Amino acid sequence: MTLAAPLDLLKQARARFTQREIAAHVGKDIKTVRRWEKGETPCPSMLEPALRDLLHSSGRTKAGSATGDAQFRFIDLFAGIGGIRMGFEAHGGDCVFTSEWNDFSTKTYRENYPPGGDHALIGDIVSFPAEEVPSHDVLLGGFPCQPFSIAGVSKKNALGRPHGFECTTQGTLFFDVARIIAAKRPAAFLLENVKNLLSHDKGRTFDVILQTLRDELGYEVHYRVVDGQHFTPQHRERIIIVGFRGKTSFSWDDLRLPESGPRLGSILHRTDGSEPVLPWDHDRFFDHASKRVQPKYTLTPNLWTYLQNYAAKHRAAGNGFGFGMAYPESVTRTLSARYHKDGSEILVYQGEQLRPRRLTPRECARLMGFPDTFRIPVSDTQAYRQFGNSVVMPVMREVARIMLPHVQTLLAVETHNGSKQALSLYS
Repeated sequence: MTLAAPLDLLKQARARFTQREIAAHVGKDIKTVRRWEKGETPCPSMLEPALRDLLHSSGRTKAGSATGDAQFRFIDLFAGIGGIRMGFEAHGGDCVFTSEWNDFSTKTYRENYPPGGDHALIGDIVSFPAEEVPSHDVLLGGFPCQPFSIAGVSKKNALGRPHGFECTTQGTLFFDVARIIAAKRPAAFLLENVKNLLSHDKGRTFDVILQTLRDELGYEVHYRVVDGQHFTPQHRERIIIVGFRGKTSFSWDDLRLPESGPRLGSILHRTDGSEPVLPWDHDRFFDHASKRVQPKYTLTPNLWTYLQNYAAKHRAAGNGFGFGMAYPESVTRTLSARYHKDGSEILVYQGEQLRPRRLTPRECARLMGFPDTFRIPVSDTQAYRQFGNSVVMPVMREVARIMLPHVQTLLAVETHNGSKQALSLYS
């Protein structure tokens, strides 16, 4: 089914670019673009960010905003390679501040989001003064949840010592999110984490987080576990926590989650001659001359034998451990940061006569919902780690869509109230 948003963006792009220019930017053949435009084949939804990026390059706005101006300002904490940022830029946001401590992730981030204007990209947020963070409307953070305990709070109560979020989460990276929210008071925030955050320490960890956000900081908070397989062929459940500085009618029921998502075959390199030649990839992952994935991604005989024996050993013991074979019609297991070690959670079937293979880093990018315009300037090992730690970008884009009307309402009300207050000072 052709989705309206990508097709509309394609029409907008055609008013400024030739079919050849569009094809080169999105990494497709010119004949494919022509078929999209004629309606002969659907324009894929995964191309929406790439088309928005093309419109931005023509001097429109950073995220394809129809107004020509950024609709809201946001900051990107624990940014990784920018998956959450990309989702919010797709709805007219302007990123004014980024924090990412890993040098390899920063390299990928800079390659895909060149610094401009007053935007700052810093390293570790822990030592950065909250008051120096730019003012912003939305705070984004895929914060790592390092285990922490609330043990000792009762004792501090008895001793009359202060506690609250500065005590109960001290030493964790969530504390840095909380202190920035406390100092800058954004209209809204989005935090993302693993599903297990809900059950960590028998639920006490999550209780502290909610108490901090709701009671200490005074935000209206909503959370939900969303599975990425609605948008990409990967079972990937993550908890998303959103908060607003005032009362809203926000509802998770507004999410548009396709019942039947894509299958693995939609993101694999195509061996029928239609695999796009990406100028930033060349033949790094796919040999276009032979029309096949580079041989280095096929498991070695020793590794394949080891994984089969390992799986057989655990089956005999009644355990469920083992490799995960994936087929074109499959939805894969969750891609992890350890994928570079043996690829065991997602092995691509290559027929009875061939050993299975790993996904290539480009296929991992597609599995996380990144467009083919996304550049991979790091080694395969680092790329696997980065995509395994990233977010499913279309999930972030969809959550941004349902958040932003409430953000805009809050900002409009506060602007109106501020104007009334200013008028009263001079009356």
